[in-house]
Amino acid sequence: MKKNFKILMLVLLLAFASCSFTSKSFDDPDKDKLLVQVITYVLQQGHFDPIAMDDAFSEELFSDYLESIDPVKRYFYESDYKDFEKFKLTIDDQLKAFDITFFNVTHERMLQRIAEAQEIYKEVLSKPFNYDIDEVFETDYDKSGFVKNKKQMKERWRKQLKFSTLSNYDDLKQEEKIAIANNKDYIAKTDAEIEKEAREATLKSLNIYFNDNVDDLKREDWFALYVNAIVEEFDPHTYYLAPKSKEDFDQRMSGKLEGIGARLQKRMDYIKIVELISGGPAWRSQKLEVEDVILKVKQEDEEFPVDIVGMRINDAIKYIKGPKGTKVTLTIKKVDGTIKDIDIVRDVVELGETYAKASLVKKNEKKFGVINLPAFYVDFDDYKNLNAAIDVKKDIERLKAEGMEGLILDLRNNGGGSLPTVVDMAGLFIKDGPIVQVRSTGAPKEVLRDKDKSIVWDGPLVILVNELSASASEIMAAAMQDYKRAIIIGSKQTYGKGTVQNVYNLNNLVRNNTSGDLGALAFTTQKYYRINGGSVQLEGVKSDVNVPGRFSFIDVGEKEKENPLPWDEIDAADYEVWDSYFDYDQTISKSKARMSQNEQLKLIEANAKWVKSKIDETQVSLNYEKYKASLDLNEEESKQFDKISDYTTNLSFESLAFEKELFASDTTDLKEKRDRWHESLSKDVYIEEALNVLEDLKMSYGVKKVAKIKP
Repeated sequence: MKKNFKILMLVLLLAFASCSFTSKSFDDPDKDKLLVQVITYVLQQGHFDPIAMDDAFSEELFSDYLESIDPVKRYFYESDYKDFEKFKLTIDDQLKAFDITFFNVTHERMLQRIAEAQEIYKEVLSKPFNYDIDEVFETDYDKSGFVKNKKQMKERWRKQLKFSTLSNYDDLKQEEKIAIANNKDYIAKTDAEIEKEAREATLKSLNIYFNDNVDDLKREDWFALYVNAIVEEFDPHTYYLAPKSKEDFDQRMSGKLEGIGARLQKRMDYIKIVELISGGPAWRSQKLEVEDVILKVKQEDEEFPVDIVGMRINDAIKYIKGPKGTKVTLTIKKVDGTIKDIDIVRDVVELGETYAKASLVKKNEKKFGVINLPAFYVDFDDYKNLNAAIDVKKDIERLKAEGMEGLILDLRNNGGGSLPTVVDMAGLFIKDGPIVQVRSTGAPKEVLRDKDKSIVWDGPLVILVNELSASASEIMAAAMQDYKRAIIIGSKQTYGKGTVQNVYNLNNLVRNNTSGDLGALAFTTQKYYRINGGSVQLEGVKSDVNVPGRFSFIDVGEKEKENPLPWDEIDAADYEVWDSYFDYDQTISKSKARMSQNEQLKLIEANAKWVKSKIDETQVSLNYEKYKASLDLNEEESKQFDKISDYTTNLSFESLAFEKELFASDTTDLKEKRDRWHESLSKDVYIEEALNVLEDLKMSYGVKKVAKIKP
C-alpha cells in the first residue's frame, strides 16, 4: 500500500480546480484583524453564493455564536445577553471595518463566567443529591432561557450535575448488586456511600475537563470559534481550519490515524458518531453504530470516566483518541435511549480500509456480484493508479471472469469523495455521455462527461443507497437513474448534499506574513446538478424502490443542517436513456410488491418509529426509581426488535479467487475482515432484495432480447 496516498474527507466533495483571487494587499499587524480581512475577502470573492453581510446576517451570527460558546446556557446570564444585544445589528459593520469588539466583549465576559462556574460546580458537588424527590431535567436546551441571577444559575448547574451524576449512581448500584451476588462475604455499601462516590466521579470529570481543556484554551482558540461562527453562516460545509485543526486535517489526509476508527460530529451539546471506518476498532467491535452519542470516556488507567457532554469536539477527541493497544471505555447512549459501556482497544486505522471490496454469491444457479464502496477515494499524486473508479473496474472484470450475471453496487453510508472519480466510475456502465453538471457563480454550466465509449459492465445493475449516501454517491445514483441504467433501492431519499468545496490555504494571500499561520478555509465553490437538470441539494436522490430503515423517521441529511443552500434546477443536458432489453418498470413494480409483504422490513419500520418516539422524549426524571424504571422499560421494549439482528438468508457469499490467494500470506487480518463482511451480507435484507431484483432483470433481459431479435 502506498504510504503517501491522500484520501478525501468523506464529508467533502472537492473539485480539482484551485481557487484564484485578484491581487489584494493584506498587511494588518494584528493577526485577528488580518484573519477577519482575509476570511471575509475569500468568502465574498470565492463562495458560490456569498450572502450579504447586513443586519440580518449580523442578527443570525449574534445568536449562533452565543449558542456555540454557551449551548447549555450555564455561563451567561440574562443581563449578559442584554449587554451583548447592543451589538446584535452591528457585527456586520464591525467585520467590514475589521473590528473585533463584539468578540472581545463576549470573550472577556466568558472567561469571567467560566471562573465563576468552577466555583459553582464545586459547591454544588460538595453536597449530596436527593434522588427520592420528584423533579425532571429538560435535555432540550432550546427550551431553556438565560437565568436572571446567581441563585437560578446555581439551580441550573445543580440539575445538570444531578443528571450527569445519576448515570454514575446507577452504574455503581448495578456493580453493587453483582458484587453482592458473587461474594457472600462482601460488605455492601450504603446508598449514601454510593451517592458520594458517584458525585466524586462527576467532580473529578469536571475538574479534568476544566483543568486540561478550558483553562488551557488560548485566546486564538476562542477566536477560531468566532471565525467559524462567521463562515458557517454561509452554508454548513464552509468552515475554518485553524492552524492546529489544519494539522489534524493534513494528518487525516495522510492515510493513518491512531484511535477507535470513528468520525465524530458535534450536534447541539452532544458528540455523535457519524461514520465507522471499515476495518477500524469501532467497526470490528460490532457494538458501536452511526448516531450513537458518546456521553463519557474512561481511560484504562483511570477509575472514573470524563463526562464529555457540552465539551468542544476537539477537546472530546483528545480523550477518545490514543496510542495503539490502549483501551478506552465509552459510555454510549444508543438511538433507542439505552445507555451502555463499551470497551474499545485503539489501533492504527488505515483509511485504505475504505477501498472497494467485492464478493460473489450464487442464487438459483446464477452468480451475482456485490461491490461495496465506502468512499470515492483518490490519490491526487497518482490518479491513474489509485482511485475508486479503477478499483471498481478491476473488481467488475474479476467478477465477470468468475461468471457474474448481475451486479450490486453498495453505496450505503458512502459520504462522497472525488468528483472526477465518480465521473470515471459512471462511465464504466454507459457507452459515453454526460454524468453531472457543475455550475459556479457567474459562470456558464460545465457538463462533465464520460468520453470513453467502452462499457465495462452492460448487464443488470442495482445500486443500494440510504440517508447517509452523499455527494459523489448521489451523483452516481442520479446519473444511473436518469439513464435508466440501474434500479436504485434504499431510503426515501439520499443525504441531499449538492455542493462542491475547495480547501484554500489562507497564507497564500498574505505576502511576507509575520503574524504566524492563518490556517485554511474550506468553502463551497460550486453546485452540481443531475443531467436531467434537477439538483440533489436538500431533496437527494429518491429511490426507485423505497424501503424502510433505521433513519426513516429521524431527521438526517442536509435539510437538518443550519444555513443550507436552496434547491434549484437548470436546463437538462443532452443525453439518451439506456437502450437495453431490461424491463425496468415491471421489475420495480415486482420489488415494491415483495417489499410491502416483507416481515423483516415491517419490523425494521416499527423499530424506526419506536426510536423516533424515544428521541422525542426530552425530559428525564431525576428521581432514581423513576429514572431506573424508564431505563428498564426501554430495555424491555427494545427486546421486541431483537429479531432484526437474528434475520438470516440461505445465501452464501465468498471472496474472489485473487483474494483467496492473498489469504495464505496475509498479515492484515484480511480473511477475518472478509468473513465478517460476508456474514453481514447473508443477514442483509436489502442485499437479499437487490439479488431478487437482479434475478428479475436477468429473466426479463432474456425474454425481451429474444423478442427484440425475433425475425
